[in-house]
Amino acid sequence: MEKEHLLGKTLEELQTVAEVNGLPRFAAKQIASWLYEKRIDHIAGMSNLSLKHRELLSQRYDIGREAPVQSLRSTDGTIKYLFRVGGDDFVETVYIPDRDRATLCVSSQVGCKMNCSFCMTGKQGFKRSLSSAEIINQILSVEYSDKLTNLVFMGMGEPFDNLDEVMRALSVLTSEWGFAWSPKRITVSTIGHLNGIRRFLDESRCHLAVSLHSPFPEERLRIMPVEKAFPMTDVLDLLRRRDFSHQRRLSFEYILFNGYNDSLDHADALACLLKGMDCRVNLIRFHAIPGVTLKSTDMQSMEAFRDRLNNRGVVATIRASRGEDIFAACGMLSTAEKNKK
Repeated sequence: MEKEHLLGKTLEELQTVAEVNGLPRFAAKQIASWLYEKRIDHIAGMSNLSLKHRELLSQRYDIGREAPVQSLRSTDGTIKYLFRVGGDDFVETVYIPDRDRATLCVSSQVGCKMNCSFCMTGKQGFKRSLSSAEIINQILSVEYSDKLTNLVFMGMGEPFDNLDEVMRALSVLTSEWGFAWSPKRITVSTIGHLNGIRRFLDESRCHLAVSLHSPFPEERLRIMPVEKAFPMTDVLDLLRRRDFSHQRRLSFEYILFNGYNDSLDHADALACLLKGMDCRVNLIRFHAIPGVTLKSTDMQSMEAFRDRLNNRGVVATIRASRGEDIFAACGMLSTAEKNKK
C-alpha cells in the first residue's frame, strides 16, 4: 500500500494524524517541528515520540522527501533542479543566488492548462497538480535549502489553478509551527486567475505578481488565452479595490517581445492602465523556445521602455536574466527529460 506523506500537512491535519493513530494531541506539534524545523527525512528520527508510536506511524506514513534526479549549474551561479513526481512526470525548481539573497523558484503543477504561446510549460499541456508535499519537498531537498531568503511560485504551472494545495503550502511556510517565514519573503505569480486572486488576498499576506505582457486586450489574448476567461480589466478592477501597502507588494510581470509589445506606445498605454496603483513592473527578457516565432527585445529597447514607464510615474525595473546556459526558459529541462523517456 502506498504510504501517505506527512510533509505538507498543516498543524490541524497533523493533529488528526495523531488522534487516529492513538498519539496524544500535542504530538502534532512535535511532528511539525521534526518536519519543518529540524527537517528530518525519516519518521524513525522523531526521537521524542515513543518507539511504538514511530513504528505505528511508519506503517501508514512516510515523510515524503525525494531528492532531485538532476541538476544543472550555470556560470552565473543559478542551479536548475529536476524533480521526479510520481512515475514519469518531472518539474523544475531553480535556485538563484544574488549577493545577500538566495531565491528559490518552485513549481505548482506538471504542465499547465493556460497555454500561453511563449511558455514551454504550456506547450507540454496539463498533466496534474502537485500536492503540498511535492511543493514543500522542492524547498527542503535542494542543495542550499538552509540558505534561502526568498521564495517565488513562478515555476511550472499556474499556482491559482492548484489553489488548495498552494494555500496549504503557504500555511506551512508562514505559520509559527511550520517554517515561520515572513509572508514578505514569498511571492506568488498568476496569469490573472480572478477567483484564485480573491482567496489569496483574503487568506494570505504574501506578495502577488500578475503576468500582463500587453496593455491591449486583443493583443494580450493572442499570446495569453486566459484573457478571454479573466480579462485583465476585471483583474485590475479587483486589485484597485484591495489595499497594497508596505505589508504586501503588488507587481506586474511584463515579458518584452521584439516588435510585438515593446514600443513606447505600449509603455504609454501600460502607464495609463496602471495609473494610480501602488505597484511596480518587472520587465523580463524573453528566452526563446522551439517552435515560437516571438523574439527577444534588445537591451536598448528594454531600457527605453523602463525609462518611459518611470517617467510616467510607474516604477519599473529590468529583471536580470539568469541561467541562459542551462535551459533558461521554464519547462525546457523537463521537456527534454520527458522527450528522452
